[in-house]
Amino acid sequence: MNSRAPISKLACLTVLLAGIVVAQEGKAPRVSVAPVPLVTAQRAAQTMVSLNFRVASGFNSNAPKSEFLIPTALKMDLPTDIILGKIEYPEGKDLSFPFSPDEKLSVYSGDFTVSVGVHPMHSVTPGKYVMHGVLRYQACDNAQCFPPKTLPVSFDVKVVKEPPTHHANPAQSPHIHN
Repeated sequence: MNSRAPISKLACLTVLLAGIVVAQEGKAPRVSVAPVPLVTAQRAAQTMVSLNFRVASGFNSNAPKSEFLIPTALKMDLPTDIILGKIEYPEGKDLSFPFSPDEKLSVYSGDFTVSVGVHPMHSVTPGKYVMHGVLRYQACDNAQCFPPKTLPVSFDVKVVKEPPTHHANPAQSPHIHN
């Protein structure tokens, strides 16, 4: 039985450490994204899409001032002939935290919106397209920052034809022609 005791202790220690890691993972603030209503975008024009995120009971860094923290970043994988436009991140709030009292971090907490431009090219066939991407973020609480995570993001875009160009009629003669 003594020969099994070290294995049992090692197994118990492994399970205990795994439990601590899972417990810490469970405490990490979560980021979620609200459903995006169907977006209608004209060909040959950029349309801005608002993605609404929520950080539950914590914060995440959008433009950290420390080289050791991971900035929040949206990466999109768009269908052929739809171009990614500008991505606009809101300004964060500069706050100090107990784990780094001498340094202010620029953070998001609660609700925040990231806007992304989608620009269907003139060659895109009108129809419905699914835009896929991920938000990479590093969540923190008042005691620590957790390993970076990714949150899948997707929304539908209905591409429509651009409006017809207006052609002015040539001036007509004031005389009636028979």
